[in-house]
Amino acid sequence: MHASYDLVIRGGSIVDGLAGDPFVGDVAISADRIVAVGKFKGGGAEEIQANGLLVTPGFVDIHTHYDGQVIWENRLSPSSAHGVTTVLMGNCGVGFAPCRAQDRLRLIELMEGVEDIPGAVMAEGLTWNWESYGEFLDAVEARPHDINVASYLPHSPLRVYVMGERAVAGERATDADIVRMAELTRDAMRAGALGFSSSRTLFHRSKTGDTIPTLDAGEEELLAISQAIRASGDGILQIVSDYKNMTDIEGEFALLKRVAQKAGRLLTLPIAQLHSAPEAWREVMARIEAANAEGMQITAQVLPRGTGLLFGLDLSMHPFILSPSYQAIQHLPLAERVARMRDPELAACIIAEPPRGPMHPLQEPMRRFEGMFEVGDALDYEPPLHSSIAARAARAGATAEQLAYELLLAHSDQAALYMPFANYAAGNLDTVMELMRHKDVVPGLGDGGAHYGVICDASYSTFMLSHWTRDRQRGERFTVPQVVRAMACSTASMIGLHDRGVLAPGYKADINIIDYDRLRLHPPKIAFDLPAGGRRLTQRAEGYVATIVNGTVVYREGIATGALPGRLVRGQQSVPTTRKQNASADV
Repeated sequence: MHASYDLVIRGGSIVDGLAGDPFVGDVAISADRIVAVGKFKGGGAEEIQANGLLVTPGFVDIHTHYDGQVIWENRLSPSSAHGVTTVLMGNCGVGFAPCRAQDRLRLIELMEGVEDIPGAVMAEGLTWNWESYGEFLDAVEARPHDINVASYLPHSPLRVYVMGERAVAGERATDADIVRMAELTRDAMRAGALGFSSSRTLFHRSKTGDTIPTLDAGEEELLAISQAIRASGDGILQIVSDYKNMTDIEGEFALLKRVAQKAGRLLTLPIAQLHSAPEAWREVMARIEAANAEGMQITAQVLPRGTGLLFGLDLSMHPFILSPSYQAIQHLPLAERVARMRDPELAACIIAEPPRGPMHPLQEPMRRFEGMFEVGDALDYEPPLHSSIAARAARAGATAEQLAYELLLAHSDQAALYMPFANYAAGNLDTVMELMRHKDVVPGLGDGGAHYGVICDASYSTFMLSHWTRDRQRGERFTVPQVVRAMACSTASMIGLHDRGVLAPGYKADINIIDYDRLRLHPPKIAFDLPAGGRRLTQRAEGYVATIVNGTVVYREGIATGALPGRLVRGQQSVPTTRKQNASADV
């Protein structure tokens, strides 16, 4: 009998992305689209039996930094290992286009400092066969990928392209500069940018310690760019701000609000519970609520767990990396370094010495042992405070420094210590639960493609589905349909990709088949598989029976099939005419 469809998924528990109850049924796919869901006649050229398995839309990760990885690699890991089928890169105003040849090193140094991507990796991996932002998108499109990719126009490359060293020095843009930036923004939107991103945080610095070129960009510059976004007819704004180190939430938010009003488009902002100001997020959320009550569109993004630093001797940071005695041996190969560190006299020196500055902002909490935990075979992302390094050391009659040192040596070639430095001020995830329940919040901030040697939060989709719906023991949970909607329909619709995130006729055939009972995260591991032998943290998942992108199976049980059907998504995408989508954003 002639097959009616290219692929049919049979008998799965369908979680359609709209938060309704799961139902047992089939999903039929032709080419890259879903054509039938539920009960229908006809078979597929290929069929997958999904009895007892979840069938969900592919997840949409709206905050990544794969701007370099898309150039040198076909697979956007670790995101693609965790059910993610579309990623949005170019966040936080950093990226590689537009760029003149003389500014390449500057952008590499900026990305190295802000996103912890080794300069040697970028120097070898980036082809630089572009100058304009549109040419960069062409280069991305020319390389096949496992999953779909969309991109913002990032502000820092735009500013450096127009202003050169004046941008790096933090100078105000001239009228001519502003006109040119607006022109290039319109060009980028025509080329397929999903919007525009910028950063206004002191936390973001280049490798050389310079603040990000956009830190003090004037309001008139931001308004002109916003007007260019408005003129394009679609697109969104993504801006990260620390509200002048949380000293001027009112003034900084008012500026962001004016910029968004000028654009007439949605504004999305990161939100996190800072341990230094654990209640400040409430004021930001109150202002978002008030702005939306006035008719604006502002959505916050939260990482659905503590933003976690991973420390190890073969990683970018650990508690003793700024000790002078350690710095004297840090150039040695790992095995030799470990052997030297086992010497009692040197160990005593390293442990006793205070860190030598200056510090990158990420390094400031490196010795907050009361909020630091050992990485075990199954990393607990909601660990009780009594299991912290400080608490364990006190019970053992040792100092926290001594215990941390011993654990670094015991886990010498892998991540040894985990420290959530945001969203975990009270030693639990109750604040994250409160944020994720908010109607103006979606999950994000996994930073896939960045922070290769210190953060591995791109696995949050697997964590969210396993921990928040099944495994959490220290508080309330969500339902599976709520979490799937949050990571698929809500994120996709927020960024204007209305053609995905739902299992219904007409939508993109980006789909996960998941053995929910087997779903689990493996601990992060170090791999040396980047250009120039560069190092990165990776994390495997168990339980993804199949991941389908544009109608093609790309992973089976976590193993790549060899297919690379991922596409560059140029611009926002309309709702399929076959069905209207519920775009509610709350979990």
